[in-house]
Parts: sequence; C-alpha cells; structure tokens
Amino acid sequence: MAASRTALLVVLVSALLVLAVAAATVPAPAVPALVARAPAGGDEDPLNGLTARHLLIPVKGFPRKALRDNFDERRGLRPHEALDIMAPRGTPVVAADDGRVAKLFRSVAGGIAIYQFDPDERFTYYYAHLDHYASGLVEGARVKRGEVIGFVGTTGNAPANAPHLHFTVFRLGADKRWWQGKAVNPYAFLNES
Repeated sequence: MAASRTALLVVLVSALLVLAVAAATVPAPAVPALVARAPAGGDEDPLNGLTARHLLIPVKGFPRKALRDNFDERRGLRPHEALDIMAPRGTPVVAADDGRVAKLFRSVAGGIAIYQFDPDERFTYYYAHLDHYASGLVEGARVKRGEVIGFVGTTGNAPANAPHLHFTVFRLGADKRWWQGKAVNPYAFLNES
C-alpha cells in the first residue's frame, strides 16, 4: 500500500514538473499596445504613469518571452490577480522600479513578502513567496530599479516543489495604504531591461 502511494506521488510530482517546464517554454503572446485615455475632467490616467515607469521583470535574468499572463486565472474560489514567475529557488528578485520599501511582511498566504511603493507612491509592487530578503533590506529603504531585494522561494501557500515569485501591482487610494489598492495586471508593463 505504501509503495503504491509513493509511486502515485512520484507520478504526480513528475507531471507537475512537466507542466511547469512546458508553461515556462511556451512563447508569450505579443504585448498589446496600451492606450490609456484621460478620464473626464482632464486628469492623467495613472496607468500612463505606470507605462512610463518601464518596469523591470522582477526575477533576475527572466526572459520576456517566457513570461505568462496568469493574472486572470482563478485560485480556487478567488481571482489570482498576480503573475507567478517560475524560477529556481534562490534566484535573485530585483526591484521592478525605483521606490521605497513600504513593508516587509509575512503571512500565511504570501509567506515572506515585500511591499514597495513606486517613486510617486501611486502604486505598490508586491513580491511574495520569497525564500528570504536581501541582506540589509529594511522598511523605509530606498531601492533602485534592478537592485536585489530578495530571493525566489516557496514560503506561504506556494507548493514546496514549485518555487516562484508571485508579483502584482496595486493602484493605491488617496490614503496610500500599502496593503490596500486595486490590483493591476503587470504583464503588459514588464520589460527585460
């Protein structure tokens, strides 16, 4: 009985690894052009500002063509509202933009995580399932685009055999609460360099 369970587990883990490799090697679709319109009243659409930020893919060395848009996928009963960027455990996670570390956080779902404000504090970048933070990283620290801030892991509710970075962008309200905001799909805004 134990041998058959072990064999079944090996088959399931092998299937998951095959799916993960296949997902990482499927070319990403072309990125659609973003056309943000100014809302009534003439104020600039904040997404124009996000486009101008030229965000960096936050996993060091990760090619744009391997990036998958899984923002709208479901995770059980809830929307995912993030990108999962598969990478080996310990791969450096870099700041997608200049900004300030708003919060170093640990939770059941996200595990070891970082909330980073953009320079204008209109957006928060959320990096989760980290293995650990970069040495010396503290709340309030200024970070530069491309600076190593952590390392890919499987903390929180991430499967132990599927290390990845869970990354999203939140559009902040007027109160600038790092933990609240409207999730924005970062896929179209991410660049290799």
